[in-house]
Amino acid sequence: MDDRYGTDVLAAGWREAGRKVVPETAAEVDLVVEVAADGYCGAVVAVRGGNVELEDRLGKVRIFPLGGGFLVDGEPVKLVAPQAQASAGRLRTASGSFVAPQQRARVARASRILVEGRHDAELVEKVWGADLRVEGVVVEYLQGVDLLDDLLRDEPPSAERRYGVLVDHLVAGSKETRIAEQILRGPHGAHLKIVGHPHIDVWQCVRPEAVGIRAWPVVPRGIDWKTGVCRALGWPAKDQADIAHAWQRILGSVRTYRDLDPALLGRVEELIDFVTV
Repeated sequence: MDDRYGTDVLAAGWREAGRKVVPETAAEVDLVVEVAADGYCGAVVAVRGGNVELEDRLGKVRIFPLGGGFLVDGEPVKLVAPQAQASAGRLRTASGSFVAPQQRARVARASRILVEGRHDAELVEKVWGADLRVEGVVVEYLQGVDLLDDLLRDEPPSAERRYGVLVDHLVAGSKETRIAEQILRGPHGAHLKIVGHPHIDVWQCVRPEAVGIRAWPVVPRGIDWKTGVCRALGWPAKDQADIAHAWQRILGSVRTYRDLDPALLGRVEELIDFVTV
């Protein structure tokens, strides 16, 4: 008869017999981890000094020692420091593109991407900046689509100098749409592409869950939209400094293209393709 207890009760490893082995998991950036002890959940933002830094959906960062006591997809794991990548070609940029080995930024093309709004330009840079530098595409801030006609008159596009333009609220009947249609019918339309997302402001192009909210608030007409959003969310909104701080909070929640509305993703990719032909 088999002896399920073994023949030597003092043999090494008897305490571990029958226990489930907890697998080791590399603490890669953006890995979502739950702390078993208190239920804190966050994404890995850094690993240093034997510790892992986790940022929750509200932007709060806590530090924990590497090792056991974590859950990934509900299963216990031991977090370990990630190994160096064997091949840089396996890495991806924030836009989801593969990183080429030893890539270098090329000399800037004559073609440009013009982005209406400073916040819009910062968001494009954060997600697509690495790709644009490799392609040699410069993103320029356009203060308003109503100034585009003057810019084109002073620096007209051509077959070798294409302009891609990204604007807010490009929907049927909007002021932005009327301006875009008029410009495209003009003398520069052949070397110009104007696209846009349907939202009132680029803030809405960031997925609410990335920011830690259920949905973007509906702001009544007559109220500055950004101010109304901040007030509805309980964020300070007394002056421009508060609005700037709110944007940095939103921008900081964006890690990859997955945090953005597809309505923006497709439009930016269109512009990149257009100016890199």
